[in-house]
Amino acid sequence: MYYGIVMISKRIFETDFRTALDEELQRRNMTIRQLAEESGIPVATLYKISSGEVDVRLSTMKKIVSVLEPKRSTFVAVIAAKFLLDEMEGHEITVRDTVYRIRGYTANSIEECIIAAVMAEKEGAAGIICAPVLASIVEKIVDVPVAIIKPKAATVLDALDVVARRI
Repeated sequence: MYYGIVMISKRIFETDFRTALDEELQRRNMTIRQLAEESGIPVATLYKISSGEVDVRLSTMKKIVSVLEPKRSTFVAVIAAKFLLDEMEGHEITVRDTVYRIRGYTANSIEECIIAAVMAEKEGAAGIICAPVLASIVEKIVDVPVAIIKPKAATVLDALDVVARRI
């Protein structure tokens, strides 16, 4: 799934190409003529495919899927407290020639973290970074890679110092 929707390339194998195409066009409120314009496939060919008059060729299927499949996302979601997100605002990372922006999702409770994870996936996050305690939960509810924020020992020692002064 992507954006909470089953991708057409997966749906083709769950049903058949014609059904998957019809469902996707309806979901997008798109006409065959619009698909033809975006894919470069003649309208007549698309009508024949959608009516079942002809079988779809692999090259034609690839063109259709490339138009209807969600595009690869260019941001990674970080779910954390606001103070941490403020320090990371505007950061980017380049991985295999693709630049990913960091998009922060503020959360201060487990419930807010879960909601943020679902929202990040729905908005198209390529991946999610969150606290270790949440990662196993988040991995069960989203279909994008999840990584944990691993605090350095110095960060834990700083927190220990704060707690010790309050005791």
